[in-house]
Amino acid sequence: MKVAVVHETDPLERRVALIPAAIASLTKVGWEVVVETGAGESAGFSDADYQNKGAQIVDDRPAAFQAADVIVQVRALGANLEAGRGDLELFRAGQIVIGSCDPLGNPQAVQELADRGITLFALELIPRITRAQSMDVLSSMATIAGYKAVLKAADQLPKIFPMLMTAAGTLVAAKVLVIGAGVAGLQAIASARRLGAVVQAYDVRPVVKEQIESLGAKFVELKLDNADAEGQGGYAKQLSDDQVKMQQAQLADIISECDVCISTAAIPGRPSPLLITADAVKRMRAGSVIVDLAAERGGNCELTQADQSIIAEGVSILGPTNLPSEVPQHASQMFAKNLVNFLLNMSKEGELEIDLEDEIVRNTLAARDGQVHSQRLRDMLDLGPLVLSPTTPPVDHLAGNSE
Repeated sequence: MKVAVVHETDPLERRVALIPAAIASLTKVGWEVVVETGAGESAGFSDADYQNKGAQIVDDRPAAFQAADVIVQVRALGANLEAGRGDLELFRAGQIVIGSCDPLGNPQAVQELADRGITLFALELIPRITRAQSMDVLSSMATIAGYKAVLKAADQLPKIFPMLMTAAGTLVAAKVLVIGAGVAGLQAIASARRLGAVVQAYDVRPVVKEQIESLGAKFVELKLDNADAEGQGGYAKQLSDDQVKMQQAQLADIISECDVCISTAAIPGRPSPLLITADAVKRMRAGSVIVDLAAERGGNCELTQADQSIIAEGVSILGPTNLPSEVPQHASQMFAKNLVNFLLNMSKEGELEIDLEDEIVRNTLAARDGQVHSQRLRDMLDLGPLVLSPTTPPVDHLAGNSE
């Protein structure tokens, strides 16, 4: 089997799907790796770095696509809607694409790839089970985002984070509120604490209280009429309209006393919950900062603008949508490790084995044999139940390109 590492075409993407250090794990089991020239440069990896690890460098993109059985991308079509369409003519039927493709946000892109006979694995659909933790790209990238969000807030805030006792007097520590205690939120808590801030955190799931407190932050408890807000896979689920109003009002009181608010609350496949109203922003002190990590889905703050930094009522509101790309070297390292683990899980004697009895394979398989394969995506596209051909084997061994 040949796997191709191609240059990311999204103009703001600096990551690469596989780094040179990850190649040995694939060649050891009989895979060949081809790399489009310059694919890793923006992440700090040269063509020579790849060649030294056993990869073959190809001079142009069509050659990389032609040579490969498997294409790996940080951003496949659904996560790269404009520039990603330039690759559609390069794919061939039966080719396998593995990467992030925002399937729940853009299921139509999955349909487009299915129509071209592409077998697509969407890494965002990795199940949250113990065996799949080493393949979980969402958690890896959320770790980077939570860390970077704190640095952005610290850079924007017109005061320092830690308390300092100086010859000029005592400087009071900054107060930080983190909304959402998923991977990004917990990393933001840890990073803000390391910088010396006084940190408190809120999440609708009471079960995360222990995790928040273990990082040295105070858990904020709101009165929401006994809301049970933990959904499938440990994600938060949507609250009722009355609960949302109560949540917004109580958070406004807390936010008004904070210097920094980092919001990370998201519900897969749905708009981000509105937690910080325009009125809440008005109550914040001038110079305060909001970093809204939910900006890609509309934002947790009413005034957030995706990929923009604005000032409203004297408050800086940042809406970054791809912070991992701003730390491309380590983000690529983490992504590549997750991806290699995913590939090795399907690698059998140098071939790719699609075993639908494997929960990881079954959940991430978004398109195959001309059909959208994920029932969850089919429901979003109103396609009805998936009907497999009687000749479709439960375990499919795909041999490499013989060319």
